[in-house]
Amino acid sequence: MDELTTLPLDAETKVAERPDDHKSELRLWLRIFTAKMLIEGEVRRRLRDAFQVTLPRFDLMAQLDRTPNGMTLGELSQRMMVTNGNVTGLVDRLLEQGLVSRRPSPKDRRAQLVSLTVEGRRFFRAMARANGDWIAEMLADLSADDIETLMRLLAKTKASARKAIGNGGPR
Repeated sequence: MDELTTLPLDAETKVAERPDDHKSELRLWLRIFTAKMLIEGEVRRRLRDAFQVTLPRFDLMAQLDRTPNGMTLGELSQRMMVTNGNVTGLVDRLLEQGLVSRRPSPKDRRAQLVSLTVEGRRFFRAMARANGDWIAEMLADLSADDIETLMRLLAKTKASARKAIGNGGPR
């Protein structure tokens, strides 16, 4: 048995072996999904190894870095597209590490505002710099023209998906 027959196939490769069974749109979707999974998996690993942080914690801190006055748990939940319970768990762990603070909202005492601490902002920005370097490394084989073309085509892809879904919401 040669090496190629022993390697597990990804979904895109399986589809490519039976091109008559699937439309080119499905192959495109699988290629996009595979690229996303490869990059995300490596980012997760590097965040864990370099900073002992999960990707969801990094994402939550990224949201807070954009809003210096803080966000409610509900706003974080909505922006991250996860449940309030998930956000509460993430915030609790970041609170324990001293990376975020939580205080009552001045507008609604029932709501809690979450914001990065000074240490949290410093830590997040170090992670964000490293993350930017990692992404640049993983996409280094793409030229500026390749990136511009992909950005344009992915914008069209996103618009097409939104049209099919009937959702003209924010980008």
